[in-house]
Amino acid sequence: MTSQPIKEDPVKRFRKLLGSLSPLTRLPQKAAGASSSSSKKPAANPPSSLPKQSQTKKDATAQPKTTTAKPSAVPASSPDPDPEPVSKKRSYAWAPAFWTTASILSLTVNIILIIILLVLLTNVSRLQVDVDKIMGVTQDLISLPGGLYENFEKMDRASIQTNVKVETSIPVKFDLTLNQQTDVVLSQDVTINNALVTVNTGGLNITRANTTIVLPAGTSLPVFLNLVVPVDTQVPVVLDVPVNIPLSETELNEPFVGLQEVIKPLYCFLKPDALNLDDQPICP
Repeated sequence: MTSQPIKEDPVKRFRKLLGSLSPLTRLPQKAAGASSSSSKKPAANPPSSLPKQSQTKKDATAQPKTTTAKPSAVPASSPDPDPEPVSKKRSYAWAPAFWTTASILSLTVNIILIIILLVLLTNVSRLQVDVDKIMGVTQDLISLPGGLYENFEKMDRASIQTNVKVETSIPVKFDLTLNQQTDVVLSQDVTINNALVTVNTGGLNITRANTTIVLPAGTSLPVFLNLVVPVDTQVPVVLDVPVNIPLSETELNEPFVGLQEVIKPLYCFLKPDALNLDDQPICP
């Protein structure tokens, strides 16, 4: 039932105004039951002392009297005489559902956060984590960007210095020309058949006689060599090669510089007066 006053119909108001002009309306009214029964009976003539009114006035006053005499069943809740527009009701229809959903979500998030907090507190007390250790970890995290930047800079300036051991075989193929005199030493006894031998001794002279000669091992013979020797072989090579390769002159220079530029903003935020390996300011 709304608290707003019910607007009266202008026609009813006009009829009440006409009815109030009649003296009959000022008489005391009977009860609701009596008025309903009396309304069926014809109205008695008013006393002679009252002024006579025209028939039109009686007819005008009769209708409001009849309406007031009959009691009408009052509904438990009268309809709102001025209902709100449908568009306005629809605009506020989503508000309860929205606040209900928001409240459920907020309650769910709070419960999850409380559970996480309880789990963390349980683990911290179980592991007996010291505050000093936590602060040490925090300091390590703060110094992490500086260490990364410094190491990236060192890697960019580093060089590869080592000895490379080479073990391989080199193919050799060429013609060797020999044209010289040399001495040949016999490695074993050599037998020469049908050799012409000349022997001059005090009692014996032999000139160009056929004979068989045996040259013992170790005999040195002068020989003149004049020939071409073909050479086709594999020569084994074993050696150590020193190597010195600066990384700044290789393709690794670009990624190292890129890593320095990535970590530089965070490093400058944590330490604005940071210096590089040459004691030059890093931050602009």
